[in-house]
Parts: sequence; structure tokens; C-alpha cells
Amino acid sequence: MIESTDPKKNDNPPERCTECDREMEHYNTFLSPANKMRIVCWECTSRQEKGFNAKRDFHRGARYGDIPR
Repeated sequence: MIESTDPKKNDNPPERCTECDREMEHYNTFLSPANKMRIVCWECTSRQEKGFNAKRDFHRGARYGDIPR
């Protein structure tokens, strides 16, 4: 018999992300080779997959008329 689970149903307790230190209900749990558990939230996972490592206050100057040359 196959049991289907509802992906919207979340029974996980809130945990603190190891990267951004926010308490989140939606997260991934990774196990390192040294048997240490690492909890990473969805936002940090998507940021890492995109390769987007800019500062939080980053902005494109060309959008405001400042074109660096």
C-alpha cells in the first residue's frame, strides 16, 4: 500500500536556520559526513542555488541614473 502525504501539511517544529539565524517552519535538514545536523531555511537554500551572494544593501546604480565608467 502506498501512503501519500500532503506537502502543504507541515508537522515540523520551528527551528533556527544555521545560515541566517531566523526561526523558520519550512527548512531542510542536512547531515554532514561528521554526523552533524545542519538546518537551512528555504530562502537560504534558494539563494545558494541561484549563486546570489550580494550584500543585502546592494542596488544597481544605473537604474537611478548613476552609470559607473
